[in-house]
Amino acid sequence: MEKIPMTRAGYDQLDAELRDLRSNERPAIIAAISEAREHGDLSENAEYHSAREKQSFIEGRIKELEQVLSRAEVIDPAKLSGGIKFGATVVLLDEDTEEEKTYQIVGEHEASLEKGLLNLRSPLARSLIGKEDGDVVEVQTPGGLKTFEILSVRFE
Repeated sequence: MEKIPMTRAGYDQLDAELRDLRSNERPAIIAAISEAREHGDLSENAEYHSAREKQSFIEGRIKELEQVLSRAEVIDPAKLSGGIKFGATVVLLDEDTEEEKTYQIVGEHEASLEKGLLNLRSPLARSLIGKEDGDVVEVQTPGGLKTFEILSVRFE
């Protein structure tokens, strides 16, 4: 099985979610199903069907997180240097808007553009890999071709 690269923060976040699902969400939904059963006829019991659906989602998410965490390879970006690679924090200048953007390149399970965490497999991240300060990259985005200048690369 292929290892899944992940930062320590990403691993810890997924691990915390798994622990919460196991210790809080799973017991709560089991109690809700039990309570809904006591209301009688299950064929027309919307609470019961809703609780079973939520239980299915929770169990699926638990399985997914267990699989991801078992294959995780935690990488410490502070021990890396050189050109852009997994874990790098990159400051980019959008040459069209003159706007600076900061991203950390992370694994797909911890990516969040709102938090500045860029999926390693995204077109932008793939175009940045191997580049260095001062390089210019062009990326085909859904909004068209974008050009970025790499202002800085750091590993923290």
